[in-house]
Amino acid sequence: MKKNIARWFQDSWYKEMYISSAFMPISMLYDDVRRVRLFFYKVGIFKKTRLPVPVIIVGNITVGGTGKTPLILWLARFLREQGYKPGIVSRGYGGNSETWPQWVDDKSKAEQVGDEAVLIATRTDCPMAVGPDRAKAGQLLLDKAECDVIISDDGLQHYALERDIEIAVVDGERRFGNGYLLPCGPLREPITRLNTVDLILVNGVAEEENEFSMTIDGDVAINLLSKEEKLLTDFNYIPSHAIAGIGNPKRFFDLLERKSISMDCHAFPDHHQFTVEDISFEDDKPILMTEKDAVKCFDFASDKHWYVPVKAQPQQQFVDKLLSLIKEKLRG
Repeated sequence: MKKNIARWFQDSWYKEMYISSAFMPISMLYDDVRRVRLFFYKVGIFKKTRLPVPVIIVGNITVGGTGKTPLILWLARFLREQGYKPGIVSRGYGGNSETWPQWVDDKSKAEQVGDEAVLIATRTDCPMAVGPDRAKAGQLLLDKAECDVIISDDGLQHYALERDIEIAVVDGERRFGNGYLLPCGPLREPITRLNTVDLILVNGVAEEENEFSMTIDGDVAINLLSKEEKLLTDFNYIPSHAIAGIGNPKRFFDLLERKSISMDCHAFPDHHQFTVEDISFEDDKPILMTEKDAVKCFDFASDKHWYVPVKAQPQQQFVDKLLSLIKEKLRG
């Protein structure tokens, strides 16, 4: 049921199904609440927290996947190369912990702290904490680890946390859908919000002068059970299953198609809690999935299950601009 509802909304936002206009009154109310909330932060009714280290926000103005997580992995590595000691905070979406904030490491469970958090902590080996209050998560980082800069995952609308640099990630294929705010459209904030961020990075081809482009690609598949690594080209023309429970499953399927992989595609809602039935099929075809989905499937995977780690590569002009901002705002 949830899967069908999520798909219906995405179709209405990106495929010109005008029936979504029936939700316009709710979108207008959503916008009113958003404006009041921003005003309360501006006048100090809602308090903001300034952490004692710089904060870099990586987020988006739409719901669903834009390529934000691969960028965070790249950014953590990049900051280390510049001599920083980054820590990462996130909301922990999909986690069912009863207490927040939560520390995240390679022993954390996705059902407790969220799938993206486990992936990020494992891939970056950076200290990480999650919780709905990102300022408290950031303070936990500073209490337990030696961090001199904090990356906030998906915190563009989390105005309770002061920030030094804002990076907005845009899906280059879907852009902003029908251009409406939730639930009539996919926007969390109006498109004009991008006028106030420091950097706009497009997952795909940049269309505007103030945008930079980024590519995301993967070349290998790793077996969930044995950890064996194979080139994706080894799966060329082999009938396979492809599973994706991310914001934009089509991106994963397109990646595999570019590698000449023949597949049956199985799309699930973002942050779907997989069961063994979801990833089991009555044949011997290999099953390829995203790394974010894999962190929830290790306990019941078989030797047929493989995940595909991906890497982001922003264009050099973005890297140069980011270095300039770091010098200006972080090293002040």
